[in-house]
Formats: sequence, C-alpha cells, structure tokens
Amino acid sequence: MTEKKVLLDVKDLKQYFPIKGGILGRTIAHVKAVDGISFTVHEGETVGIVGESGCGKSSTGRAILRLEKSHAGQVVFDGVDLLSLSNKKMREKRGDIQIIFQDPYASLNPRQTVYQILNEAMSIQKISTPEKRRQNIIELLATVGLGEHQIDRYPHEFSGGQRQRIGIARALSVRPKLIVCDEAVSALDVSIQAQVLNLLKDLQRRFGLTYLFISHDLGVVRHITDRIIVMYLGKIVEIADKTQLFESPAHPYTYALLSAIPSTKMDNKSERVILQGDVPSPINPPKGCRFHTRCPFVKDKCIQEEPELTQVAENQFSACHFPYKEDGAKAI
Repeated sequence: MTEKKVLLDVKDLKQYFPIKGGILGRTIAHVKAVDGISFTVHEGETVGIVGESGCGKSSTGRAILRLEKSHAGQVVFDGVDLLSLSNKKMREKRGDIQIIFQDPYASLNPRQTVYQILNEAMSIQKISTPEKRRQNIIELLATVGLGEHQIDRYPHEFSGGQRQRIGIARALSVRPKLIVCDEAVSALDVSIQAQVLNLLKDLQRRFGLTYLFISHDLGVVRHITDRIIVMYLGKIVEIADKTQLFESPAHPYTYALLSAIPSTKMDNKSERVILQGDVPSPINPPKGCRFHTRCPFVKDKCIQEEPELTQVAENQFSACHFPYKEDGAKAI
C-alpha cells in the first residue's frame, strides 16, 4: 500500500512568549510554550494532540496557523514553509488551512448574521461569485445540518451545538485541505459532542479533509483520530498509532494519562497512576527529561540527559530513556 502524501511537516517548532518586567518593560524571560517539536500529518489523516492544560497543544495549533508569531522552526504545508511567507502570501494560503475554535460563541461575530459570516470568508478568498454565494451558503448549511430558514439569524439565536456547526461551515466555506480543531467539542454537552464528531468524520470522507485534532479528552481523541501525539511541558513525549498507544503506551506520562480515563466496566481492575507534584514552570523547565520531577520511574540519567524521540516499535516513538515494553513492564 502506497503511503499517502505528507501534507503538513512541522520541524523543530518553537513558540516562546516574552515576559516583560522593569520600568522599561524589557523582556526578562520567556514562556516556552512549544519548545522544539517535530511531526508530520498525511493527507486524509486525523492526528490528535493531547496533554494536560499548559502542555502547549493549543499553542502548537496557533503557531501552525500563524495566529501567533513563532520563535523558530518550520511549518511546511503542501510543500511551502508558512513561516517564511509574507503576510500577503500567507493570507492567500489561509484558504487551504482553517481552524475550528473551542468556544463556538466567542469565535463568531455577534453583529453578523450566518450569511454575513460565511459570505465574508468566501469573499476574502474569492470563492464563487457574489450572485451564487447565497445558494452556496444554503447548500453549505445543509451539509452541516442547518436549514435555509436560519441563514439570516444571529449567533445568539442558536444553541451551542448549532453555533459550532456554523463554525464548521465557516471553515469549510473556503474549501480547505487541513482543518485544525482546537478543543472543537470540549464546550459542548456529551450528546452534542457525539453528533459533532460524527459530522466531522462524515465531512472528512466527503471532502477528503485532513484534521489536526487538539483535545484534552482521550475518549474523544480515541473516537476520531488515526495517530496521537502526546505533549508534556512544550515537548512531544510520544507519537503512536491510536490502537497501539491505548493498548501499549511507551512513555510513563502517557500511561498515567490513560489510567485516568473513567471506566464503566464493573470488573475494571486497572491501576490508577497518581502523578505527584505540579507541572513545572514553562519559564524554567527542568533539565534532562522534563517529566522526571513527577515520574515514578525516574533515574539519574533522566535528571542529567534529555531523551530524544526515538522509535520503540513499529509506528511508535517515545522520548524516554527507559520506555515500556509491550507487556507494560519498564525496559531497563
């Protein structure tokens, strides 16, 4: 089977936020939100990014979209480094890469109708002609489960799930190749989450979309993704196929995350891993392995040397000096 084309290739991406101080407001330190990560996304694939709050997953998405200025690295999308483009060229490229935001209300202009919201996006990217756009928008709304009678309503007249469908329609309106879903269902009720996730999967099949799906909910990620990236304190600690990651995690942080997933099975006897302490500050992260301050298997090498992201099994990579074996034991 021929491997699909690499649509997105992120290389050593760094996203630092300056901290100002003193009378003159000079930069005295940086929050290292994303600190040198690399990964790829293939056409038609859904790649998930998971981790605790503050791990850098949303900053990664925003850096890829150039919503925030990156400190260093490359974001090669469809053969073009987005970080090297001028603002004008990047604006032309935005039609190919879109985002669905976490808050479906805050991301929509409350003073615009659904028609105006979608028409504005299509107008900027010169999609269709002004005469045909209203019919195109009606068809687009039908695609995401909304009706023609709702086209002239304002965002406050919709429920949360309906507003997120408008956000999805806006992303689709410019015919993108890649959509970054930044906690796209976390603000919705559980029953509505399932509907939106099924809609996203259906749209992917119909339009050949590629997703970068950012979420803290491992249950949601398991439902929709093909591969999963696990982040901790600005670094990638594991990358694996979905099934492999859930059945045989190679990094102790991944193992701890998976153990926290609630189970409805009465006979579930899996051990809950309780991580001690708080996540260190991203302003001054620990030397060596960044997880060593909370890792139950820490050794001297972990404190002294930062582990590289290396292959530990087929389609599985881990940044750990002592990764788990397939049977769940530490490979020491």
